[in-house]
Amino acid sequence: MLVFGTMILLSGCDLLQLQENSTPVLARVEGEYLFLSDLKGVVPEGLPYSDSAALVKKYVNNWVKNKLMLAQAEKNLTEPQMDFEKQLNDYRSSLVIYRYESLLIDQELDTVVSDEEIQQYYQSHVYDFELKENILRAYYVVMESENELIDSISTVFMLPDTLAIFSLQDFENFVDFITVSTDTNLWMSFVQFQQIIPVESYNHDLFLQNNRYIELEEEGISYMARILDFKIKDDISPLEVERTNIEQIIINKRKTKLIKKVREDIYNKALYNGDFEVY
Repeated sequence: MLVFGTMILLSGCDLLQLQENSTPVLARVEGEYLFLSDLKGVVPEGLPYSDSAALVKKYVNNWVKNKLMLAQAEKNLTEPQMDFEKQLNDYRSSLVIYRYESLLIDQELDTVVSDEEIQQYYQSHVYDFELKENILRAYYVVMESENELIDSISTVFMLPDTLAIFSLQDFENFVDFITVSTDTNLWMSFVQFQQIIPVESYNHDLFLQNNRYIELEEEGISYMARILDFKIKDDISPLEVERTNIEQIIINKRKTKLIKKVREDIYNKALYNGDFEVY
């Protein structure tokens, strides 16, 4: 089609700048037409020519296929089979209720969860928090092996943990580390740890049980880490790891309770006023 061939040469920006009354026909399926103006918003501004052309071609082809499929379905389905009035009404009702309930949640839901509530939920559901993988807490540095302070940094890891962490925090001010972390509250999976400190281990459980300090060098890069604590798969996950998850669970329970209360209040009020009858 000549119009389509000309149209796909336009960039995304050109398509958006077309006048509204300039509506060439791009495709036809029986009595329905796809106009160039129907593609407004389909092609982002500034899209390269090749990407723009491919996107438009795909859109037009999908439009044609959908219309053909719809026409075929309408020819082969009976009138009762195509009666979706009840389903559409049910769907609309669900959307209206959902929108109203969402508005109520935004206006009335208390989203502040105290530490006491989190702690209480954790203790009451502790066996729901079994670990699916090994996790650990550690502090570490990654730096170039040729750094003149490499020996000083290595010595720091021999200090008690509190002193070592303070010392590393001081070194951060003037040492160009590739990576450094002194956040001892952060739990990570063993796999995540390996992505930072490339230790090789086929038995993660044994490695964690037998290694506290790690120092290795690869291709001019030195890695130093001290593992502070670890939990093995199927152990109970620490509260620090589950805090955000528990907070969301509590909030979701409040949502359910709020909506249930609203529904009951509306029902009881209507019952008192005689707004409905059940036969």
